[in-house]
Amino acid sequence: MTKTLLLETSIKGPMSVSHKIAQKVIAKVGGDVTVRDCTTIPAIDGTWIGAAYTPAENRTDAQKAALALSDALIAELKAADTVVIGCGVYNFGVTGPLKHWIDMVCRVGETFRYTEAGPEGLAGAKRVIVAYSSGGVPAGSGYDFATPYIKQVLGFIGITDVTVVAAEGVAVDEAAALARADAQIATLAA
Repeated sequence: MTKTLLLETSIKGPMSVSHKIAQKVIAKVGGDVTVRDCTTIPAIDGTWIGAAYTPAENRTDAQKAALALSDALIAELKAADTVVIGCGVYNFGVTGPLKHWIDMVCRVGETFRYTEAGPEGLAGAKRVIVAYSSGGVPAGSGYDFATPYIKQVLGFIGITDVTVVAAEGVAVDEAAALARADAQIATLAA
């Protein structure tokens, strides 16, 4: 059975449109689902950076503890065949919780490395479906900084199979936005 990782990133929780879309995507693609509530992930800090850039064999117990959550998040990501990202748009970009997850999983030596030819992704090939919702920012428009950012970050760590399912215009007509997203979900392969 395939393994699916669901990233819940909205501070509105189950009331968010991105959550509703992500649940429908999960119902379509299935798999053994691991749910990660990203709203509990803290921001990285100087201690975390110091630990991440210390060679593993030289890390203190405190540094290992500082990286424990990052290690767990990276393991979840690497184990997944499919990743579903709930992505509400806040102020034209990704939510804070999604940014915190990204910062925790983008780690040199773990999900990418630098080579003479440039950066190389190490996260492994997998399918990503972004459950995008916005009050009025169309996905892919000049005002959408969320989906290009997500695609750039995922590409940097080696993940290039990214599909966006969008509920746009939620502030104008949520039912119509959800119907458009449902039509996109219907075309997804299981």
